[in-house]
Amino acid sequence: MNALVLTESPGRLAARPLDDWNAAYSKVESYFHALRVRNRLLLGQLVELVLQRALARAAREPARSATELAVEEMDLLVNQWFAQVLQDNTEGAEMLSTRGRLALLLADQAGKWQDQFLRPGPWPAEFILAMRETYLRAGPDFQLSQMTPRPLDLGPIATLTQISRLPYAKMVATWVLFACLLVLLFILTH
Repeated sequence: MNALVLTESPGRLAARPLDDWNAAYSKVESYFHALRVRNRLLLGQLVELVLQRALARAAREPARSATELAVEEMDLLVNQWFAQVLQDNTEGAEMLSTRGRLALLLADQAGKWQDQFLRPGPWPAEFILAMRETYLRAGPDFQLSQMTPRPLDLGPIATLTQISRLPYAKMVATWVLFACLLVLLFILTH
């Protein structure tokens, strides 16, 4: 693997400031850390692999940020690896990525198989078996169900609408009588 080399003016790499590449490095490292890659040497190698791929695209796509290129390369690399390990090219990239990450977690990649992550094959048979079994378990379990309609429970609102209107009529009549009394009292005093 080639080391990242500064080839242009000071403080720039592939026509972008080094701060942009540092931000890209940080994003990729955080993603791999979220995937529970804890070995610092392996983590550094994986981040460098992704950044090398992003650097190769940077010259062809000058309008895109370094972080954007690195994240796309990272997603592409991880999804390609999931497709190879899980031998599943039928699902969309989003579904494969989601279920593949869940399979990594369930197969205890961080504990037993950290060194196999993003490594080209052949992989140990136990690793492939663990990944594929957990990948199949990561999907939804479909069950037939039958929904029977039930009456809606609207709570106290339903009981308020069913009360007879007689208490309200008495209350309204009382307030109207009180208002009339006040009007009459006002007329008599003025």
